[in-house]
Amino acid sequence: MRKTKRRLTKLAFTLYGLGMGASIGAQTHPVASRPAARATAVVDTRWKDSFDAFAEADQKQAPKAGGILFVGSSSIRLWNDLETQFGDEPVVKRGFGGSRMLDVTAHVDLLVLPYKPRLVVVYAGDNDLAEGRTPIEVLASFTQFVERVRAALPDTRIAYLSIKPSPLRATLMPQAIETNALIEKYSASVPNLDYIDIYSRMLDAEGKPRADLYGADSLHMNPAGYAVWKSAISPHLVVKLPEAALADAKLSAEPSLVSVKVPPRAP
Repeated sequence: MRKTKRRLTKLAFTLYGLGMGASIGAQTHPVASRPAARATAVVDTRWKDSFDAFAEADQKQAPKAGGILFVGSSSIRLWNDLETQFGDEPVVKRGFGGSRMLDVTAHVDLLVLPYKPRLVVVYAGDNDLAEGRTPIEVLASFTQFVERVRAALPDTRIAYLSIKPSPLRATLMPQAIETNALIEKYSASVPNLDYIDIYSRMLDAEGKPRADLYGADSLHMNPAGYAVWKSAISPHLVVKLPEAALADAKLSAEPSLVSVKVPPRAP
């Protein structure tokens, strides 16, 4: 019996060291002798301060459902007075600096779903390219973003702001053009999904980024740059009627042949 017990104990230690002997170890060793469990996942805390600030703002005044939500990187975060730029439209700003399309997609549950917006305006992808991600990878992240939003909020419209051409990242312009083209094509194939071109509006006559639209860092925009964005976005904030309603409205605007009275012929 003692030899058998010693063999079991030795076997348990061996299996436990290989991660296979938890059940045998439980029978032959006290719980206190077990090594501490190792963490299996790394928690991303880069955006904790931003998300905490969003939660605090929501507690002070919860945004009403059915508004317009702006999400994305620092180009959204640094847009001063964004909440009042579009008249009486209820606007929620949820930009967090340094974020990528990858991050916006990963945090849809926090950034989008609680607000139940009628429209989500997205600006992200610039930082993805700067970190070496490819246009195809940015498209894949945006596609996942759309699918996740639509799964929970099927009636919410989504508008993607094209990646801007900034002087600091002029060498990335070919990748930005390719990414924008991919997302524009994808958006054209998906109902209730808009692509807003701000790239071409921010180029000079020679096809270079307009330096007058940017601040001292040549990456983030000044008020003139945001004015360009506002003019491009404004037409997309109009509530679009369903196709059936548009058809009915068109018919009602046309003169009805039935209602036209033909005067009698003279005898």
